[in-house]
Amino acid sequence: MRYKNLYILALIISCAIFSSCSSELDQAPDGKISLEDVWKDNDKVAAYLNTCYRYMSGKGNLYFFFERGPANWCDEAWDADDLDVNWAASSRMYTGNASASDFPGWSVTGMGANCEHYWTNYFSAIHDCAYFLQNIDHAAVTKESDRSRWKAEAHLLRAYYYEELLRWFGCGLPLVKTPYDYNDDFSKVKRATYYETVQFIMADCDSALACKDLPWRITTSDEAGRLPKALACAIKSRMILYAASPLYCGDNNYWTEAYNVTKETLATLRAQGYELYHTLHDPNTFFSDKSYFGPDGYPLAEKAAMYNEYFCNSMEYSSNPIDKETIFQTRWSSLSFDVEGIGAQRGYKSGTCPSQELVDCFNTINGQPILNLENPYKDAETHLEPNYNSSNTQYNPQDPYKNRDPRFYADIYYNGSKRWCWWPFDEEPSSPENYPAKAGFRTRYIMTYIGEPRTGTSATGRTMTRTGYFIRKYMTPISSDNNGTYRGEANFKEFRLSEMILNFAEAAAHTGHDDEAIAAVDEIRERVGMPDLPSNLTGQDLLDRIYNERRVEFALEEQRYFDVRRLHKPDEDLSTTDKWVTAANIVRNADGTYTYGRKSVNGNERQCWSNKWLKWPIPLSEVSKVQAITGDDWQNPGW
Repeated sequence: MRYKNLYILALIISCAIFSSCSSELDQAPDGKISLEDVWKDNDKVAAYLNTCYRYMSGKGNLYFFFERGPANWCDEAWDADDLDVNWAASSRMYTGNASASDFPGWSVTGMGANCEHYWTNYFSAIHDCAYFLQNIDHAAVTKESDRSRWKAEAHLLRAYYYEELLRWFGCGLPLVKTPYDYNDDFSKVKRATYYETVQFIMADCDSALACKDLPWRITTSDEAGRLPKALACAIKSRMILYAASPLYCGDNNYWTEAYNVTKETLATLRAQGYELYHTLHDPNTFFSDKSYFGPDGYPLAEKAAMYNEYFCNSMEYSSNPIDKETIFQTRWSSLSFDVEGIGAQRGYKSGTCPSQELVDCFNTINGQPILNLENPYKDAETHLEPNYNSSNTQYNPQDPYKNRDPRFYADIYYNGSKRWCWWPFDEEPSSPENYPAKAGFRTRYIMTYIGEPRTGTSATGRTMTRTGYFIRKYMTPISSDNNGTYRGEANFKEFRLSEMILNFAEAAAHTGHDDEAIAAVDEIRERVGMPDLPSNLTGQDLLDRIYNERRVEFALEEQRYFDVRRLHKPDEDLSTTDKWVTAANIVRNADGTYTYGRKSVNGNERQCWSNKWLKWPIPLSEVSKVQAITGDDWQNPGW
């Protein structure tokens, strides 16, 4: 019989997730128990399931040193820490300081939110899930409904961890259907293909969906963090889309399957009451005279306020929540304004600075893209010469922030935007838009031109912007007062219905269901007041609009990092997206007007764009062990 020592302290701590696990566990004199004893006690069984949750990631801006991780590692943003904290993950990504033995994405310690060591941590959790599933049927569980639900959760947890491994490492994985024993012959361990791994994930999701005791929503705060049945639909939708994508499909065409799965899962979620967030619920906070979403007189300001409100509030646990869009949010809230807001307000850092490339993606309110989506930049790598969309007569490069998609004003602070809050400094004459003004509560213009003393673009200093922009998406209008306190910020929304809608749109476009694809994108646009897509879009033109819509809708949510990779072929690289990242080059003229241009953020190309960066390296220590036992080299190309 195989025994595994479980430290009681870890089990007791893990009970925090489930209120039913609050009773103290019995322990042997040495402080340990065997798994044989675990399966004989209802509360210990529940506690073991809690250990399967322990590596769920916090994401958001809880990557190492409070970074937004993937959003900063692609063409969406630049991490303002790069010059001051050259040992942090983003800095090392930019300089290419990475290897299979010391990779910045997984070799650092996170901020207590499990944003590190994915390969070892997730496989440890996968093993625990498999062991739980092997034993739950004969375990001493008091209520059969609990047994059923816990079993479904273990299937869904295993699917979640595999989904995460596929996203980061991008390769087929060994399928742990039953737990390995120390005496097993590991020389026979083989990896499944990427597609086979996706099928395994979807089978686990189907097991969860078949469980009548697993709720579609988590409706009480006592169960915050537990997985809902709806997550099974979300994982299936995401994974089959990835399997069909160029990087992973292996020259096979899985788009018909992707179409069928994404359509079915979306319909199922809708039937269970999931819908887009479309109403502003707190106008006194998000749309008062003290809150600004767009230039004066902007006709869609309330839509921008609504969209910002969605990301600034956690989903409540209720049978009838205001937020019916969020499928799953992490258990961690962020520290958004402290670590990535306007650094001058809190005096620490600006963190994530949105890129000019991201700003270029937001349409004007007539529905037209700013750039030619087929060929957005005349200089494909450096992005300093935009290839403007000749059909868009509403956009003016010298008045670039006028009449934009409401999501732009909800997501980004730009030159000339305004914020009412506690500003802890007296204004200086070198900021004539704000001078004279004393420290205190007031409205301040967020000016990002070169030379502006507090919020201007600068190549040094973490409180300034590196790109000419500050993040707004997660920043509530009420973030700070003169006592240094601020409103608690939202949990990261890891899966939401809008992704399921755009997953379906992409699969529909690939399979000739153009009308359905357009209708799906239109639903996303209509909730923020944007015009429908042209009804005659087909082929690559339609796909280009869908991809651009994903960039806008999921701005700074780490989706872009994975999208830009999966849409490349295995022999391609990221030179046209991630090699150079640009900033707004804004000059204040003597007459008080501004001249707008572009520049590279720091004058150097990033070193995380070559072919090998399409996938993360598997830790060298793990590869070496596998190779010594099986003779197979599991390492990803280039590492």
